[in-house]
Amino acid sequence: MMTTPRSAGSRTADAAARRCAVCGQESRQPLHRPGPPEQAPDLDLRPGEPMRGTMARWLQQCPQCGYAAPDITRAHPAAAAVVAAAPFRALLAEGGHPPLARRFLAWACVLEETGALHAAAEATLQAAWVADDLAQPELARVWRLDAVALWRGGPALDLEQMVRVVDALRRAEAFDDADSAAAELAGTRPPESVAQVVALERRLIAAGDTGRHTVASALPPPSRRPHAAMRGHKPGPGLWETLKRLFRR
Repeated sequence: MMTTPRSAGSRTADAAARRCAVCGQESRQPLHRPGPPEQAPDLDLRPGEPMRGTMARWLQQCPQCGYAAPDITRAHPAAAAVVAAAPFRALLAEGGHPPLARRFLAWACVLEETGALHAAAEATLQAAWVADDLAQPELARVWRLDAVALWRGGPALDLEQMVRVVDALRRAEAFDDADSAAAELAGTRPPESVAQVVALERRLIAAGDTGRHTVASALPPPSRRPHAAMRGHKPGPGLWETLKRLFRR
């Protein structure tokens, strides 16, 4: 049976019985109740600590069929067919991928096959974050490029998604594509906070920098304040909240 470790940064390590919406198997699953991040997010909006360290609790996974989701008691009507298909079964059996990354990729597979391409891109990027943490840069590079393809294959991108595409391409060493995407975004005359992030990305691209950088590094003081990158958290008023709203226009 798949288990989920306790993670520093969660307010609780609670688990509860959950019945899989795909196969009907009941299992104990983590309940993710994180506190708000106290550090700025990365440029791709990976949240800062303590939320950053709770990734092992972001998804539940059925130990019987392998279905993964934030809540396995809910599933798209087509999810059962996706889970039963050969590509999904092969993904679960891929021993070269870290187990936590496989969980995010399993969720991405369901999302992609049920038409939620942007959400699939998000889950694929999260698999890349797992690879980052485990010092597996080649897997992180591949999954970032896969995330970009999913974003581009879906509906028109909003500002947040466009910035994340630029960052994913830069970190995947696709510098020409990253610079073209950054130039296109700059040409839309985005709000000043977004423009500052794009300007930083272009400097990093020109320098051949593939490293992790935070949103705070793009913005001058006093804007270096905590930010909530995870949906559902409601921070107090301030520039970080404003920046997030601007990204979603």
